[in-house]
Amino acid sequence: MFRHLAKATACTALGAAEYSVAALRRKDVSAEQRRADAILAFLLRMGPIYIKMGQIAATRSDLLPPSWVDTLRVLQDQAPHMSPAQSRAALERELGGPLEKTFSALDLTPIASASVAQVHIGELPDGRKVAVKLVKDTVPEEIDRSLTAIGSLVKLVDRTTPRVRELGLPDRFSEVARLLRPQADMTHEARQQERIGKNFQSHPYVLVPSVIPELVTTRMLVMEFMDGIPGKDSSTVDFDAGGLARRLQDVIYTMLYMHGLCHGDPHPGNVLFTPDGKLVLLDYGVTVELTEDEKWGLSSFYYACTRKEWDIAIDRFTRYFVVADEKIERERAAYDAEMAEVLKFHFDISSSQWSTISYFNDVSAVLRKYNSRYTTNFTKVELVFLSCEGFASQIDPKIDIWANARKFTDRYSPYMNAEVEKRFAVDFERQMPASLELRDRARNSLVAPTHIDRYFFPSGFPVFVAEASGGRVTDYDGNDYIDLSGGYGPHLLGYSHPAINAAIAAGTERGLVNGIGNRAEVELAELLVDAFPAADKALLCNSGSEAILFAIRMCRGYRRKNMVAKFEGHYHGFSDQGMVSSWFRFSGDKDRPDPVAGSLGVDPGAVDNTLVLQYGDIPGLARLRAHAQDLACVILEPMPTSVVALHHDFLRELRRECTELGIPLIFDEVVSGFRVAYGGVQVLADIHPDLTCLGKVIGGGLPCGAVVGRDHLIEMAKSSQDPFFDYENKVFAGGTLSGNSLTCAAGLGALRHLRDNQQIYDTLEENTQRLATLLREATESRDVACRINARNSIFSLNFSHREAGLYRERMAGSNFKATIALAYYMRKHQVYLPELHSFLISAAHTVEDLDQVAHAFEKSLDEMLADQMFVV
Repeated sequence: MFRHLAKATACTALGAAEYSVAALRRKDVSAEQRRADAILAFLLRMGPIYIKMGQIAATRSDLLPPSWVDTLRVLQDQAPHMSPAQSRAALERELGGPLEKTFSALDLTPIASASVAQVHIGELPDGRKVAVKLVKDTVPEEIDRSLTAIGSLVKLVDRTTPRVRELGLPDRFSEVARLLRPQADMTHEARQQERIGKNFQSHPYVLVPSVIPELVTTRMLVMEFMDGIPGKDSSTVDFDAGGLARRLQDVIYTMLYMHGLCHGDPHPGNVLFTPDGKLVLLDYGVTVELTEDEKWGLSSFYYACTRKEWDIAIDRFTRYFVVADEKIERERAAYDAEMAEVLKFHFDISSSQWSTISYFNDVSAVLRKYNSRYTTNFTKVELVFLSCEGFASQIDPKIDIWANARKFTDRYSPYMNAEVEKRFAVDFERQMPASLELRDRARNSLVAPTHIDRYFFPSGFPVFVAEASGGRVTDYDGNDYIDLSGGYGPHLLGYSHPAINAAIAAGTERGLVNGIGNRAEVELAELLVDAFPAADKALLCNSGSEAILFAIRMCRGYRRKNMVAKFEGHYHGFSDQGMVSSWFRFSGDKDRPDPVAGSLGVDPGAVDNTLVLQYGDIPGLARLRAHAQDLACVILEPMPTSVVALHHDFLRELRRECTELGIPLIFDEVVSGFRVAYGGVQVLADIHPDLTCLGKVIGGGLPCGAVVGRDHLIEMAKSSQDPFFDYENKVFAGGTLSGNSLTCAAGLGALRHLRDNQQIYDTLEENTQRLATLLREATESRDVACRINARNSIFSLNFSHREAGLYRERMAGSNFKATIALAYYMRKHQVYLPELHSFLISAAHTVEDLDQVAHAFEKSLDEMLADQMFVV
C-alpha cells in the first residue's frame, strides 16, 4: 500500500474525500464522470470495506468506463487520512512514549492512505529509512460494523430469496469476512509479510520489505522503506510492458499454485516497480492460504484443461472446489456435459480473449443449476485471479491471460508439454534414430517403468545403450555420452571396471550358484559387517527395495508393533510403505504431514500405519514420543538424495530419541552406502543406526541388496530350529537368488577395490565441488534461478529461487518442465542426464569430462533462455 510518489501530490491538502465533494459540485463534467464521482463519494462515506471494493473495481478497466476506473484509483493510495495531530497521538499510543525516543525523524503527513491504514516515512536512530504503517482510528470498529451489517443483509436475502439460497451466500460471506477482519491487525499482517518474504527470498525479481519485529503492535507496523514506481504508473518502467505483466501474473500464480500462501489484494496500490522491472509487493492485510490438497487440485485441474481433457478436468474441479448437492450425482452425465461446454469455450474456443470474470460467471451458472456452489476458499482464489487479471491488463492491454497461465501451469506439471516435445522430436530423429526405433518397438511388448515409462517422469526420448565403459555410454547410433546416471547408483567405479570384470569372469567360470551355499556370500557378508561399526550380522537379498521390506518386517516382529515412522520425500523403494509420502503429493500441515499413498494400488493399511515426519525438523521429533507405544521403527535416508542435505544435529537428536524410547532406527543407505564414503553417511557423520539397508554399489552393477545391523534384529530372520517357535517369534525372509555366487563375486570385486583405494572418495568430493561451482557460475551469470546442492558425488539440481528446506517446500518452487527439458538439451550436447531430480558422477569421470559437462550445461541454458523456458 505505501509507496514513494514521484510527484509531491499524494495526500496533499486535496485528499480523495475533498476531491469527490468538489467534483460533484462542478458543472463542466460529463454525466458519466458525475456518476463516477458519486460512486467515489458513496464508497468513502460507507467506510473501509466499501473502499476495498472500490480498489478492486479500479483494476477492471476491461469492464468499467475509463472515467470510473480513473476516479476510483485514488482509493488505492489517496483515501482520507488522519491529521498530523491525530497521527502523532495514535503513534505515541502504540509506542508507549514520545515519537522522538524511537525515531530520529518522522513525517506526520502520510505518503499514502488507503482503506485501512496510512503510511508515513521515518528514520531510525541507526539511519535506517523505514515505512510506518498505522491503522487509522475507528477503522477496526468500522470494519466490524460494515461486515456485521452486510452479513445481516446477506442472511436476510438468503432466507427470503430461494434462488439466492442456492448460492450458500452466508457461508461464502463468512469466509470473506474472516479474510477481511485481520486487515486492521498489524501483528497478523507482519507474520504474513515475513512468511511471504521468506518464500521469495533470493527471487530474481520479487522484493518484500523486511519487517522490524520490535516495532510491531496491533495497530502499527514498521518495516524497511522501499522506493519505487507506483503500480498505476507502470508505463514509466524501463521494461517491456508485456514482460512486466507476465512477471506480475507469474508471481501471483507462483504464490497460489506453489507456495500456497498468496497476497490477497494485488491491486496497483499494493505493488511498486523498480525502474528495471522488479516487483515490490506491499500490504499483506489480506492473504489467501491453500492446503496441500487444494494446491494439488488447482494445478491438476488447470493442467487437464491445458491438455483439453475435459472429463478429467471436471472430475478434479468438482472434487476439490465444489460443494456438491446430491443433484449433481443424480444428473452427473448432464452436469458433465454442461461443464464440458463451458470449459471448451473458455479454454479452447475463446482462450485468446480470456476473461476470468466471464469464466467464473459461466461456471457459477452451471453450479447454480445443480444446487451447488464453489467452496469458500475457491471464492478467495477467484478474487485474487480477478485482481491479478485486471492489473495485468492495465499494464499490457494486449496480454493473453490464458496463454501465460497455460505456460505457468504447464511448466509446474511433471510432464513434458507438446510444444517442448515437438522441439526435440526433430532433433533426436536426426541424432539417434536407432534409439527412437527401439523406443517405438518396445511399446509393443515392454513396459519399462525404470527408464522409459517412469512414474511421473516418463522419458520421451530414451537412450538405448549398445556399449558402456568408464564414465560413458554409447548408443546404437554411435553417439557417445558422458553418463551422469550411473544406473541410478551402482556404477560408482564406472562401467566395465577391471576389478569387477575380473570378479564376474572368474565367477562365471566357476558356475552360477544360488539357493546353495557359496564362499562369496560369506565373504561379502563379512566385508559388509566389517565396514559398519554398529553391524553384527548381514542378510543378503536382491535389491534395495527388498532390503527395506525385510528391515521393516524384522522391526515389526521384534517390537510386535505395526506403525512405521518415515520422512516426507524419502523414497524407500517400491513397497507400499516405502512409497508413502515419497513423491509430489502432500497433505496436512507441513509440521504435521498426513500420510499419502505413493500410487494407485497401494494398500490403505500401509498408509494408515505410517507416521510422516519432516527431515531436519528437530521439534517435530516430539511426535515420536507421542506415538512410541505404536511404532515398530523409524526409517529415513540420512542424507536424502533428492535434496542432498546432511543435518548432523538432527540425526544426533533422532538417534538419542530412538535410543531412549527403544525404537529401532533404520538408515536407508541404498544409494549413499559406499558411495559417499566407505561405509556410507553413518561413517561420515559418526551416527549409527540399528539397521542399515544397502543396495546399488554393493552388487558391482548386478542386482543386490542387504540388511546389516544389530544381532537381536537381524536374527529375527534366523531360524531357531523349532518351527513352532519360529512361526510365533520369527519373521520370514527369502529369495531364490539372494546371495547368489555371481552377484556376490561382483560385489566383492567392487568393495575390495574401494576398501583398498579409499583416496577415491577424496577425489570424488573434489570433482563434485568443482562441477557444482561451474554449474552455479553458469546459472548466476545468466540470472537463471537455480539451486544446486552437491556433495560426495551426488547432485540435486532444480530451477527455483528457493533454498532447499523441507522437501515439500523444495517441490513447491521447482520448475519441473525446465528440469525435464534440461535433460534433453544436455542429451543434444552428448551428456546423458536422467530426467529425475538428481544425478551422479563416478570415479571414472575425468576433469576433462566434467568441463565438458559444464560446457554442455552452459549451451543448454542459452538455448533454454532463447526458447523462453524461464520467466525473466
